[in-house]
Amino acid sequence: MAIDPREYARHEARRGRRFAFEEVVPARVALVVVDMVPFFVSANPYCRGIVPNINSIAGALRAAGGTVAWVLPGAGERTPVLDEFFGPETAEIYRRSGGTGPLPQRLWPELAVHPDDVLVEKLAPSAFFPGRCHLPAVLDEREVDTVLITGTVSNVCCESSARDAATLGFRVIMVADANAARGDQEHNATLHTIYRSFGDVRSTADLLDMIEHGHATADIRARGG
Repeated sequence: MAIDPREYARHEARRGRRFAFEEVVPARVALVVVDMVPFFVSANPYCRGIVPNINSIAGALRAAGGTVAWVLPGAGERTPVLDEFFGPETAEIYRRSGGTGPLPQRLWPELAVHPDDVLVEKLAPSAFFPGRCHLPAVLDEREVDTVLITGTVSNVCCESSARDAATLGFRVIMVADANAARGDQEHNATLHTIYRSFGDVRSTADLLDMIEHGHATADIRARGG
């Protein structure tokens, strides 16, 4: 994670602390995993490298009563604009990038998916763009207020999802070492942008600590302590 120290200083001067969201209530948190399908993961060692971190956060959050949501690219309609932008052949490759068959089977096989997890398709880069993915409605039904953005690629679908989630009023935390781009420059540029204007950027270790603390606090409150 490489964020300019001036950005940390700017926020610390504004709000008196480095991070906006210092605590989470796990029952109101969703881990959002974007586009971790073979089309993207198999060719990129950075993507394969974040799989253990995604699984660790997913396991901790499930145990604490939170939501794990897997978001896959869906095969939307072919449009003249996409054909013009990518070229027809590449546009069709991207349109089919999410694969076919049951959603759990389309994910990278080393990801640990559980029966109670949420699985959805998106028909746009963002998982939160109105009318292109029903994830926001699912999270609203579960009273989720905080989303942990993970997956690939950092600077396209993950960043798009983080921006739109913030616009919809979610507390956004992008997990620095559970997102992957094709290189450090693109990845770090996204982390800078999200931290500057849309949400927090934290490590997997930070999130595991926050989930554990939030779960323990909820238990104490439930016991009347």
